[in-house]
Amino acid sequence: MADQALAFGRYRLDPRHGLMFGAREVKLTPKALALLSYLVERPRALVTKDELFAAVWPETTVGDAALVTCIQELRKALRDDARRPLYIETLHRRGYRFIGKTTSLDRSSGFGNKIDALSLPDRPSIAVLPFSNMNGEADQNYADQDYFADGISEDLITGLARIRWLFVIARNSSFVYKKRAVDVKEIGRALGVRHVLEGSVRRDGGRLRISAQLIDATTGAHHWAESYDREVGDIFAVQDEITRRVAAAIEPHLLAAEGVRTLSRSADDLDAWALVAQAQTHFWRLTRADYVHAVGRLERAVERYPDYAPARGLLGFCLVFAVHMGWISHGLGPGRQHAVRAIVLDDRNPWGHIGLGYCAMMERRTEESIAAFERAVLLNPNSAAAHSYLSHGLGFAGIADEAIKHGDEAIRLSPLDPEMARFLGGIAVAHYTAGRYPQAVQYTAEALRLRPGFQGAQRLRCASLAQAGRIEEARVFFATVQKEQPELSVDWIRARVPYQTPELIERFLEGMRKAGLKT
Repeated sequence: MADQALAFGRYRLDPRHGLMFGAREVKLTPKALALLSYLVERPRALVTKDELFAAVWPETTVGDAALVTCIQELRKALRDDARRPLYIETLHRRGYRFIGKTTSLDRSSGFGNKIDALSLPDRPSIAVLPFSNMNGEADQNYADQDYFADGISEDLITGLARIRWLFVIARNSSFVYKKRAVDVKEIGRALGVRHVLEGSVRRDGGRLRISAQLIDATTGAHHWAESYDREVGDIFAVQDEITRRVAAAIEPHLLAAEGVRTLSRSADDLDAWALVAQAQTHFWRLTRADYVHAVGRLERAVERYPDYAPARGLLGFCLVFAVHMGWISHGLGPGRQHAVRAIVLDDRNPWGHIGLGYCAMMERRTEESIAAFERAVLLNPNSAAAHSYLSHGLGFAGIADEAIKHGDEAIRLSPLDPEMARFLGGIAVAHYTAGRYPQAVQYTAEALRLRPGFQGAQRLRCASLAQAGRIEEARVFFATVQKEQPELSVDWIRARVPYQTPELIERFLEGMRKAGLKT
């Protein structure tokens, strides 16, 4: 394999990690990996069968069947169609040719570490960084102004994400760079985007100045910059104007066809957004204590702003998710009510649909659950959360390959997301239902490394270890889990763990019994 990482499409071939799709390793046999490496290092060149035999099987005599098997393995891994290939072209009786466009990746990072660059998606792409609060920490209103600046960035992400042809990095990943001085080219490499939007907000009494600039993250060149001086009351009109201008700067001929929807927030919603932002910060941590803090802030937001759809939707989801985790003992009714109200208030907000989908999944209304998650993805194809929970819905239903596809898409949309443990959790569920227990062990391990308190992943790791034949390790881990979740029982799992068919729930219980579950 070459010393330098090479990217093609949404894949990268890395000398340290093999073939990667986003943050996930694509498992290949050593010979298939060697074959892919040889082809990728010779893009567009015809490589004969004899040349491949000499390179991949240098000291062994093998027949055509071995080569064909490796090619088939690569096509499956790359989701490549032999009739309409994107990557590997078969030239009858002559050999093979790699036809994908490759890019060499630079790993350097402004954080002083080594990171893996992501390949650019196949459509216009952008990351909106948190706008800087220029008023300074000495200002007595600094904290409020900070949330105000974040709110502008949030609404720009929301507005841009509604353009279906535009690939927009989710807020959770782009906000990692808040108050960090990092070169935009390094951000572009880390997030896998071509453009970065950054800006600042300065408030002086009733006057507001918003500055924004669009930068090509591949070259560092400035494509567009503008400043807006407005009265505070005009702020949301300014946000809409910025969104339109940025989209126009990226793809003017597509803007006319697609347009940008008007952002719907009113000036009264600023405090509500701050509460939602605080709640998200807690809920991402996936612990019972943080759940309590998150729900407290969301309930306060709903009490003060009963018609604010984002607060309603996220509260509905949190309450339903907490039932699954075992953090609360009451039923799904309160969560469902908030999710329904969120949809009534704003049918375009994905969290209401995600909440209803999760509720239906818990009640094993499979088709309704998947339809709600699919609706959330349809409303915002750039929502990493929507793809992640569709991954969960499909995984718990045993539709494993489709579940993994959406889990991978969530990771690609938001590769630095604080919710990454949940993204990985959905993929782990899919591998378990498919009977791929070692892979389920791998993904639960990574999810728990990121969020040790993620109790759903703890339970799945117990069952996965046991089903993978690692019985002693499973029992040791189960003993630790049972101390934190003393309510665990067969009846509790049947009621709270939403595998969608009797066969799948019995498969999970089989693993848990092997791990030490008694009743």
